[in-house]
Amino acid sequence: MRFQPGVAFIFLTKLNPMKATKKVITLDEFIFQKEKDFPFATGELSGLLRDIGFAAKIVNREVNKAGLVDILGTTGANNVTGDEVKKLDIFANEQFISALQVSGECCGVASEEMDDYLPINTEASKNAKYVVTLDPLDGSSNIDVNVAIGTIFSIYRRQSFFGPCTMEDFLQRGSRQVAAGYIIYGSSTMMVYTTGNGVSGFTLDPSIGEFCLSHADIKMPEGGKIYSVNQGNFLKFEQPVKEYITYCQSEDKASNRPYSLRYIGSLVGDIHRNLLYGGIFMYPSTRSAMKGKLRLLYECFPMAFIVEQAGGKASDGHRRILDIEPNELHQRSPIYMGSKTMVEKVEEYMKQARITESIPAASATVTA
Repeated sequence: MRFQPGVAFIFLTKLNPMKATKKVITLDEFIFQKEKDFPFATGELSGLLRDIGFAAKIVNREVNKAGLVDILGTTGANNVTGDEVKKLDIFANEQFISALQVSGECCGVASEEMDDYLPINTEASKNAKYVVTLDPLDGSSNIDVNVAIGTIFSIYRRQSFFGPCTMEDFLQRGSRQVAAGYIIYGSSTMMVYTTGNGVSGFTLDPSIGEFCLSHADIKMPEGGKIYSVNQGNFLKFEQPVKEYITYCQSEDKASNRPYSLRYIGSLVGDIHRNLLYGGIFMYPSTRSAMKGKLRLLYECFPMAFIVEQAGGKASDGHRRILDIEPNELHQRSPIYMGSKTMVEKVEEYMKQARITESIPAASATVTA
């Protein structure tokens, strides 16, 4: 008996379903599919996400051959927040801005590497609906030693109506983000993003040059066994933070302690691991950095949005990070984010410290 090719395929698939080929969904296909879920979508946001994905491929190419060309090391300059600028920082910043400038879907960019925001005043862009904030190369101190680094981005709908963008368009609460994501350049390159409806991850397949869906609907475990912090600053931390770290190190079988300390020194790397396995990332204030070190617009807001969309929590120790009203482009904040129960435990220590500190003051008032 002779089978038609199509019939034979169906027959074999029924006998052994594992023989059926799994369809690969690319980033572009995924974005297009999701766009259809929103009847009033006009394509600008989708276009922005594709442009960011394209720029990430170029940066990834240079990261992978960084040791072979003259883009390692420092420029000898410092950025606006005082950090030493790496050569690859500048390259990444230029690539993402270039991609956004030609897209026609973004009216302005603010970057950790620039003193001020950059309006995009082309005819196609000046009335566009969105602005973008960037940390073009997070963890750049790791560049020269071949440790995971990344890019962080955030997209907001502009607040001004027409013409060039304004400062008001960038100084928005994190809760107003319409999309946020990161690209991690590691053993494999991944793009992880959210538009407020869950978190999806895409791995770059170098054989076809496409980001392909590899992690659908990422959910962060509610608890974890990993804490990430620069423990070299322990003596500079506030007392409740010291107490929480001591709690993490203490032995207790009921809560599976002690926890494991894992600290890469790259926000993208540490959050990516904790997003998949559970854990908490902490960058507290210190005596030398009372307002914290990480930037609200470029690091805290986008990563907090992703963590919350995956079921986690993000706090400055006292309040939800995404509810903070920024008042400057390079504003900093302490941050604690990751698995919900772990962040809430830190908040308990911080709250108890405030209560304890308020008791002597109250007693003195009564005595007087």
